[in-house]
Amino acid sequence: MINGLIVSAMIFLIAPKIVPRVFDDGTIIEVENTPPPPPPVTPPKPEKRVETVRETKIVTPEPLVPPPPVDTNTTATTSTPTDQPPPIPSGTAGGTSDSVVPPTFDPPAPPPLIKASIDSRYAKGFQPDYPASELRAERSGTVSVRVLIGTDGRVKAVERISATTDAFFNATRSHALSNWRFKPATRGGVAQEEWKVMNVRFNITDVQ
Repeated sequence: MINGLIVSAMIFLIAPKIVPRVFDDGTIIEVENTPPPPPPVTPPKPEKRVETVRETKIVTPEPLVPPPPVDTNTTATTSTPTDQPPPIPSGTAGGTSDSVVPPTFDPPAPPPLIKASIDSRYAKGFQPDYPASELRAERSGTVSVRVLIGTDGRVKAVERISATTDAFFNATRSHALSNWRFKPATRGGVAQEEWKVMNVRFNITDVQ
C-alpha cells in the first residue's frame, strides 16, 4: 500500500497541473497549466583571436676559431740564476773586437775659403806700360787674363782670355808676373793658391 502512495505522489508531481478557468457565462474549462518554456540559450560569441606576428631575427653565428695547438712536448723549465762574471771590455784579455762597436762621427766641415785680393800697397803699380806700337797707332784696347796667385801673393802664371792685340796682352802678362802683388787666399788661416780673373784697359787719352 505504501508503495502505491509513493507512485501516486510521483505521478502527481510529474503530471501537468490542470487549473480550472471560469468564464462570465459560468462555463468552467480546465486549462492545463503548462510551465513556460525555458529561455533560449544564446551561444557564446567566439572570441576574436589576435594573431601576433613575431619578427624572426636571423642571427649569424660567429665563426668558430679553433684554439692554437698546444705543444705537449714542450716542458716549462725554470732556470735558477747563477752568478756570472761581468762582461769583459773589448780589447782586453778574453774579449773580442766585435763585442763593442765604436761610435762613428761625421768629419767636421772644412772652413770657408777666403779669396785672394789686391794688396793695397801695390795697387798703384797694377797698370802696365802702354805698348809703343799701340801708342804710335794711337789705339786703345782691353785685356782679360786669368792669373794664378801663389801662397806668397805673387803671380805664378798668366792665361789669356781675350785681348785687343797681342801687344796689349804681352805688356799685361809681363807686368803681372813682375809687379802684381796680392793677399793670397786662405782657408782656416792657411794660405792657398787660387786662380783669379783680371781685366786691364788701355786708353790712349790717358797717355797723350
